[in-house]
Amino acid sequence: MSAESERKTEHIPEWKREEIDDVVEMIESYDSVGVVDLTGIPSQQLQDMRRNLYGTAELRVSRNTLVERALDEVDEGLETLVEFVSGHVGLIGTNDNPFSLYQQLEASKTSAPINAGEVAPNDIVIPEGDTGIDPGPFVGELQSVGANARIQEGSIQVLEDSTVLEAGGEVSADLSNVLAELGIEPKEVGLDLRAVYAEGVLFEPEDLELDIEAYRSDVQAAAGRARNLSINAVYPTAETGPALLQKARGEAKSLGVQASIESPDLADDLVSKADAQVRALVGQIDDEAALPEELQGVETDTASEEATAEQADDQAEDDVEDTTDDADDAEDGDDDEDGGDGGDALGAMFD
Repeated sequence: MSAESERKTEHIPEWKREEIDDVVEMIESYDSVGVVDLTGIPSQQLQDMRRNLYGTAELRVSRNTLVERALDEVDEGLETLVEFVSGHVGLIGTNDNPFSLYQQLEASKTSAPINAGEVAPNDIVIPEGDTGIDPGPFVGELQSVGANARIQEGSIQVLEDSTVLEAGGEVSADLSNVLAELGIEPKEVGLDLRAVYAEGVLFEPEDLELDIEAYRSDVQAAAGRARNLSINAVYPTAETGPALLQKARGEAKSLGVQASIESPDLADDLVSKADAQVRALVGQIDDEAALPEELQGVETDTASEEATAEQADDQAEDDVEDTTDDADDAEDGDDDEDGGDGGDALGAMFD
């Protein structure tokens, strides 16, 4: 313990000393420790959130001064969290990575009514449609808060989406009552992560707020490009070995057909190529009597025959190209299955 820490804890009551020790023990028990904002969360909902975190994370609420002392005493870089300890906050510890913690906290948030005097977190809109409320004074209340409301077909209806308060505005008592009557809950209640420290790195919310699908797509595309590079550079790996062998086979077949190398494996292709070439030649001779008897009367289609003559070559080339098609596709999106192996390498980060 540093001399400064000793001075801080020298003359404090025993109960505070015990609380600091408990907080230090909690901090040292987890790989990731963060500060969460508890502002505006009712005590009952806070208890529910604590129960929902059980098994994956621990939430501890204590006096800010004691939390700051505990963070200073751990002295493993966690003192950087002290600057985020202000207002109504708590400490959260988990053995998950910070990204998983952030996602879990965001997913656990629920909608809630907004009270008079609170600041709107976003634009508050009363949607178009039938309120289901019978004609009466409530139509005037809707109009007074800025909603385009009328009595039609025996009920109060909002004629168009009506923005009744912009983000950052203070909620009036009248608006709070109208929203409660309509069952509109414009705010989210949950634990807001201010910062989390893990493995020597401090993460703030903007560092953890990722588009998971876009990130997964980027990883898959990168894996596809790496595979493509490996194949084109003829760099064998466990993943690209089969494709490289297929590519080599296709190139060997293409060379054999083009050079007319006799081989049992190429016999059918060479015969097809020769037949197509003969037919193409026959098609170029106008005088059928000049042809050998066995070629007279042979039906020819020059365009078709030329295509057939090249068929063996094209097929061989296709065999080569097919080995890199999947890798090329990976650069255009996240549908490439081979690239998906790269995404799986992220482990359970996004599960």
